[in-house]
Amino acid sequence: MNNTDFYKLKSNYYYDLPENLIAQTPIEPRDSSRLLVCEKDCRFKDLIFKDIVDLLNEGDVLVVNTSKVIPARLFGEKINKDKSIKGAKLEIVLLEKDLSLNDGEYWKAIVRPGKKALPGVSFSIGNGKMIATVTDVEENGNRLIKFDYDKSKGDFYALLDEIGTMPLPPYITKKLDDSSRYQTVYADMKGSAAAPTAGLHFTNELLEKIKAKGVKVVPVILHVGLGTFRPVKADNIDDHVMHSEYYIIPEETANVINNARSLGKRIIGVGTTSCRTLEGSFLKNGKVCADADYTNIFIYPGKKLNVIDALITNFHLPESTLIMLICAFYGYENTMKAYKHAVDSEYRFFSFGDAMFIPSKYSVEEK
Repeated sequence: MNNTDFYKLKSNYYYDLPENLIAQTPIEPRDSSRLLVCEKDCRFKDLIFKDIVDLLNEGDVLVVNTSKVIPARLFGEKINKDKSIKGAKLEIVLLEKDLSLNDGEYWKAIVRPGKKALPGVSFSIGNGKMIATVTDVEENGNRLIKFDYDKSKGDFYALLDEIGTMPLPPYITKKLDDSSRYQTVYADMKGSAAAPTAGLHFTNELLEKIKAKGVKVVPVILHVGLGTFRPVKADNIDDHVMHSEYYIIPEETANVINNARSLGKRIIGVGTTSCRTLEGSFLKNGKVCADADYTNIFIYPGKKLNVIDALITNFHLPESTLIMLICAFYGYENTMKAYKHAVDSEYRFFSFGDAMFIPSKYSVEEK
């Protein structure tokens, strides 16, 4: 088996993880989580996240995803043809707003149980505060749903804040007491069904220290869908169909990044979402541009990353598209050694877990 074939086998991205290392609650304060610093020669340092200030240089550009998680989990009851409530209950998890339809509030969603959610069926949510009507069933089983509500009492997102709950990842089984801990401190534009979790470690005070050092902090937006947790089922990862997510790159962000790249300065992505946004734009345009579009970019070994020079990220699930991205960025063998070090050192894993700071296997000059 050659290297190309090896890197395309899903099973090669598996690693053993004791269940007790899956973080169930966020640590306080945010920046007191642990930070595994990875070097290009595969040496490792064990630090605390607030020490990241010492790893950044004047002129670096830190790219953060300012998408805000919405309380996307809703519970409803079926409405009969005579407008009475039947009592049949279901769960709706919003995935993304359908921007192609502008005559109402349409969302792609997961509905459980799906057999009750056929086109034309409506459900009452929040004791009638919102009516959800299934308008279509997609090939993957997701539903397209139109939401009707009294707009005089507030907008759609305000109503979600009232009647919805946070859709935490399936591996988190404990209730989250403070929903703000599943938001970054810089979250701004609502639209994500899951948090860009690498950013959860930053505090406002830490960001001010970073800026005071001469590091430019710039925003992008990528609305994270629950597809980020969808397992890779195909044995050959080439056969995996990647989910699509909506992104926005402001003009000022594109200008700052391109100027820094021309000067040989580092572009540091906070999270795989920032990485996918910038790399998706580069793949589309040949450079980072001010843009608003969808991306389904799938990055794994053999795919070169062209923009990011270093990445701040959490630890990801075995055999997931996210650990495959890390392997493309840092190198397969290096990544697996780093994860073994993290397991042996009892780092906390996944959304509420600890973080890594990793360099690209490519130098700035190679990009």
